[in-house]
Amino acid sequence: MARLAVDPAFGVGALDRRLFGSFVEHMGRCVYTGIYEPDHPTADADGFRQDVLELVRELGVSTVRYPGGNFVSNYDWEDGVGPKQDRPRKLDLAWRAIEPNQFGTDEFVAWSRKAEVAPIWAVNLGTRGIKEAVELLSYCNLPAGTELPDRRIANGTKEPHDIRVWCLGNEMDGPWQIGHKTADEYARLAEETANAMRRVDPTLELVACGSSNAQMPTFGDWERTVLERTYDLVDHLSLHAYYEPKNGDQASFLASAEEMDRFITSIVATADHVKALKRSDKEITLSFDEWNVWYQQRFPGELGLDVREVSPLIEDTYSVDDAVVVGSLLITLLRHADRVKIACLAQLVNVIGPIRTEPGGRAWRQTIFHPFALTARYAGPTVLRTEIDGPMIETAAYGRVPALWSTATYDESTGEVALFVVNRSETDQVDLEVPLHALGDLDVIEHLGLYDDDRAAVNTADEPDRVVPRPVDGTGIDNGICRATLAPASWHLIRLSPGGTR
Repeated sequence: MARLAVDPAFGVGALDRRLFGSFVEHMGRCVYTGIYEPDHPTADADGFRQDVLELVRELGVSTVRYPGGNFVSNYDWEDGVGPKQDRPRKLDLAWRAIEPNQFGTDEFVAWSRKAEVAPIWAVNLGTRGIKEAVELLSYCNLPAGTELPDRRIANGTKEPHDIRVWCLGNEMDGPWQIGHKTADEYARLAEETANAMRRVDPTLELVACGSSNAQMPTFGDWERTVLERTYDLVDHLSLHAYYEPKNGDQASFLASAEEMDRFITSIVATADHVKALKRSDKEITLSFDEWNVWYQQRFPGELGLDVREVSPLIEDTYSVDDAVVVGSLLITLLRHADRVKIACLAQLVNVIGPIRTEPGGRAWRQTIFHPFALTARYAGPTVLRTEIDGPMIETAAYGRVPALWSTATYDESTGEVALFVVNRSETDQVDLEVPLHALGDLDVIEHLGLYDDDRAAVNTADEPDRVVPRPVDGTGIDNGICRATLAPASWHLIRLSPGGTR
């Protein structure tokens, strides 16, 4: 038995919808035969796959980061604009693939408008720098009357793209990055680039690179060094993390949210340390702009790739357990909604994506699509604290941790409450009680669970709905207490509303 306490008087903070972002990089088949395939039967006049666009809208993505990722650190944005027949074919050093440059800046903005998402842009601070970042910003955001916006207009887009969020490079702490920098080198470049970009538009939101993951040898010190130089110029600090089972330890994998939670807490502490040193009233927030389950042990590394045309790359097929973990990671991001303002599930299509496609053929939802889509659809505007008194589980990686991981959201205008809960136990179902006295007279309007007797089950083009959320029977309210049963290794959404209105 577990008891979950939730009260609208105890809030985490307002939910920024940009937390439900995603990521498109020129890598593998994310762009070509993913979102862009002019010869596909569903392609529109711009070459965008409409079957994929429909799934992106269903997924509930709010914003998409582009064009990378490692790709951006050797990317000349000018190669991807202008007449397509004049665009050069080049070798992308990040993924050792031939980049045809048939999809670039203007195409992505046009795609994002159709997908109903806001673009987030990354600039190349690997092989390029201040001048090129300012030129790209000018091309995208300035009105007519000077060279670069006039070039955009000549290329077919009269109105400015008005991109509001810009990332100052990508994973510049990583030795794998083209143009890798030390913390001091990057901090200086980010400072000067941010200063120049703000001369173009002081209202931009800028994201400085934090650590690529918490295992980096420079973790912590990197963040401190970067923020000491850029604190007054940037709004957000990035962090990236991917999770996978290691050495067959599925119990620790199901508890991966523990690592994400500790990662976020550490970054917040470092940012606030610099805030104190600077005697600043400004608060740096976080952009968790790459996160997902990724089976990196299956990836040979960049140097293990042959030079090739666009072809499949890290197209992981996701299981029930993977979807449960993704649901728990979303819960973690919500639990830190006071400081995490942007987050990007990496990536959107094919490359470790919630959406998969066949070239010229079908598109379908992977298992991880479902917890993301339902959380994006039903999470309310305010995140509430939850406290659980219940069973514990033992994990090799994180020690003794709670079996249940949870968050809740509240919509004051409607009184609706959404509970998101994961049972991380591999073996035991948990009976859950949620006292509702502080929330008013509520009814259960829906309880969906994602779980399966075969936890390795996956969705495929032939069986696209093998794994889907299903109604959970027996959930109800008795004497002001909501009672539900949570299967082992499962993700749950419980929606509560006054009068049971849907």
